[in-house]
Amino acid sequence: MHTPSVPRPEYPRPQFVRRDWLNLNGTWQFETDQGDSGLERGLLGRDLTGEILVPFAPESELSGVGDTDFLEAVWYRRRFTPPAEWAGRRVLLHFGAVDHDTTVWVDGTEVVRHRGGFTPFTADLGDLAPAGREVEITVRARDPKSGPQARGKQAVQYANHDCNYTRTTGIWQTVWAEPVPETHLRRPRITPDLAGGAFSLELPLSAGRAGQRVRAVLSDEAGEVCRAVGRADLDLAPRLHLSLPQDRRREWSPEDPFLYGLRLELLDADGQVADTVESYAGLRAVGIRGRAVLLNGRPRFQRLVLDQGWYRDGLMTAPTDEALVRDIELAMEAGFNGARLHQKVFEERFLYHADRLGYLVWGEFGDWGCEVGGSSGDNQRPDASFVAQWLEAVERDYSHPSVIGWCPLNETYQKLHDRITQLDDVTRAMFLATKAMDTSRPVIDASGYSHRVLETDIYDSHSYEQDPAAFRQLVSGLAAGNPFVNAHENGAAYSQPYRGQPYFVSEFGGIWWDPEAAAEQSGSDRTVSWGYGDRVRTEDEFHERFAGLTGALLQDPDMFGYCYTQLTDVFQEQNGVYRFDRGTKLDIARIREAQLRPAAIEEADAG
Repeated sequence: MHTPSVPRPEYPRPQFVRRDWLNLNGTWQFETDQGDSGLERGLLGRDLTGEILVPFAPESELSGVGDTDFLEAVWYRRRFTPPAEWAGRRVLLHFGAVDHDTTVWVDGTEVVRHRGGFTPFTADLGDLAPAGREVEITVRARDPKSGPQARGKQAVQYANHDCNYTRTTGIWQTVWAEPVPETHLRRPRITPDLAGGAFSLELPLSAGRAGQRVRAVLSDEAGEVCRAVGRADLDLAPRLHLSLPQDRRREWSPEDPFLYGLRLELLDADGQVADTVESYAGLRAVGIRGRAVLLNGRPRFQRLVLDQGWYRDGLMTAPTDEALVRDIELAMEAGFNGARLHQKVFEERFLYHADRLGYLVWGEFGDWGCEVGGSSGDNQRPDASFVAQWLEAVERDYSHPSVIGWCPLNETYQKLHDRITQLDDVTRAMFLATKAMDTSRPVIDASGYSHRVLETDIYDSHSYEQDPAAFRQLVSGLAAGNPFVNAHENGAAYSQPYRGQPYFVSEFGGIWWDPEAAAEQSGSDRTVSWGYGDRVRTEDEFHERFAGLTGALLQDPDMFGYCYTQLTDVFQEQNGVYRFDRGTKLDIARIREAQLRPAAIEEADAG
């Protein structure tokens, strides 16, 4: 439910949809609390002095605020009235993402606290929001500039620099409310079983009551495919098994991203539907054989692109839902079949569009290490909040078929030595927690470096060598079990030794092409325009370099994929395939042609 003036009006959670809901985006009261003293100064009990357009962060142009200074804390307030037709049901208040430490009050009563800038959270308003009566929501978000925090690519200096961009503080994804019965369905886990032609469902409930049952109905374009019913008064999370008839089985793949409709229902003791949600599911399998990563039992070379998901006017928030779709379409037009969703947890609607368009993605967390200084052997100190927030992200995105792997950490550069460090503990905790939560997908412990977990499912490296011949030589040792591995400049190891896992170069390229920049600009001024290595002088030189770099990886029969940096320019980082405004700056047909050359690992399997 929304009005035409509401920004980002679409339902934010397409894989768990209830019919009744209320979009709370739009104009809210707003006030900056630079000293984080607002609670003491009475901001909880008075109107705020300014306004902001939610869900856009106050640093963004689209918010109407555009304050890019450090914002230690910010406050929001708005009133809303639960519709009269919600009578007899509880109201859940949902936040897609708020950066970073959040407290929410309703009519002055605290209803939820949450830490983490990338993951959703919910407040059950209980008796505080009866149908037909106006209530007041107050939100405080704290966003300190120091200390351990998963902040992705948000700059910790005042201005944008290098690979760091304008900060995001406070609400940056949709806020909405929905009514639910006293006992209701919570988010399910949908696990495809391609070998068995089935789906396994876990259906957690808010509470258990005698005589309850759960029902799941799977459908395709011809109608109902199968259904299952089970008791819901025994287990904390009832389980159902949906077995598909042989003639109704259809694999999800990039060529045919078919999605089954899925209706989930909670039945009361009288057999009446107490709660119902609409979902969907894709039947596919991800596996490993030797050094190949398999999709539906066959090697699939992953032509990935690094997608950072930033927008000039919305920062980490896409200005429209169509903008999310367009980013996927642009990548596919250029010959990429997927992406590393880099350094942020993307809006869930992005994954919905990836699901329906057949776009392969690696789910990633919004951290670029946790650099706190100190010695080079103890400079990375992520804390327990990294584990908690990452598990929230995995839980949210578990059922999306487009997600084919998990990557909890990125470039946690720290020298190995003979003492176990905080980085070792947290890396292992994030790896094991991911494996415990999801046994159906591969997990890479950390992208690039440091690989601290010997049994990581996937091994990788990052290289921005710009000379194709030198790059080919650099990555040529995989067949002999000696791949390129990132190390300290003095040769000290960052990572545990390679043990024969599937391997790919998960960052490379970053070719600097900025045709409008002055030819004489110094490459040292990384606040204006930069890329990796020397800037190419012509577009033809770009395409020659791109074809050479990608060819070195496509032609390696032991390489399962790559990830090219990057999809778009981002502020001063002028190394995208497209411009920051998503405009064209290169001959995309030539990029596509270079990428769609046969991959050796697929040819070897076919032969």
